[in-house]
Amino acid sequence: MRIKVCGMTRVEQVHALEEAGIEFAGFIFYHQSPRYVVGKIKPEDLAKSKLKISKVGVFVNAGYDEVMRYVDEYGLYMVQLHGDESPRLCERLSEQVPVIKVVRIKEGDNIDWKVREYGNVSDLYLFDTDWANFGGSGKKFDWNILEQANINKPFLLSGGIGLEDVEPIKRFAAGKHTANFFAVDVNSRFETIPGVKDMEKVKSFAEALK
Repeated sequence: MRIKVCGMTRVEQVHALEEAGIEFAGFIFYHQSPRYVVGKIKPEDLAKSKLKISKVGVFVNAGYDEVMRYVDEYGLYMVQLHGDESPRLCERLSEQVPVIKVVRIKEGDNIDWKVREYGNVSDLYLFDTDWANFGGSGKKFDWNILEQANINKPFLLSGGIGLEDVEPIKRFAAGKHTANFFAVDVNSRFETIPGVKDMEKVKSFAEALK
């Protein structure tokens, strides 16, 4: 099971993720987020490092030029679009870098309808809990909603995932979407303060899940 730890703001913790066998590290480029990475990690600390972990940039309604500037400066492997980005922007970006399109979910949503315009213009989906603001809510949505959908693309599962969710994740991974369940995405439930991870909890989660 692959793991993405999002909201990284300290270089030494990114190295610790790699040492723990985590596949993806997320860096938030949304200035209203308390985990906004600009000014906390210098671009050269990531772009010129020997890190092998895949670096994912998280954006909210940013334009093409802004996204690509940070892709180049920080050496991002992939971008995650967490706002109301148009299919056209997703398509344009996906010609340059793999794109994760976030799909925010609430009770009663029709997933097939929500993803209908993004199937051919993104590389992966990330399913997260819908709430009033952009970014993560730290709360779960009902994963059973996904069981009713025909998801023909790799996806990440997000939304308030913590240590107690290891067994539910394993059960979900053995269900209908085994072939497309790409990774789990975690963040706030593994923090001491926003942007600073409790690495012992992260390591325990990775060991239990893998």
